[in-house]
Amino acid sequence: MTEYLIAFNDEWVGRHTAEEMGKKGVAVLAVIEEMRSHGVLISSNGGLDESTVVCSVESVNGEPVFSDGPYVETKEHLGGFAVVDVADDAAARHWAGKLATALEWPQEVHRFPNPGQNRFSSSGDK
Repeated sequence: MTEYLIAFNDEWVGRHTAEEMGKKGVAVLAVIEEMRSHGVLISSNGGLDESTVVCSVESVNGEPVFSDGPYVETKEHLGGFAVVDVADDAAARHWAGKLATALEWPQEVHRFPNPGQNRFSSSGDK
């Protein structure tokens, strides 16, 4: 099996009313539940935008320095994602297509290198 990140950038999504977002939420939850029932979902999260930023951190003289702004300047930021473990690129494209259709906005598919080798146990061991 191979792990993939399916994600969208918040900037790709136009303004929506609360009612429109509620409908999209219902539609995407159905896809997420389908992923769960097929045993391919590793993790998922949506609703990430500039309002969800907790802090920024950078290394200064070998030490982490945290701040609550200013943040890294970027034109795009993650809006939501799902990580799936599927047989191949075609299967990842299938699930990305379902998400794109349910949400009605674009998705990107990224293949993780070394599938399954990046999982850690609760004790921190690989």
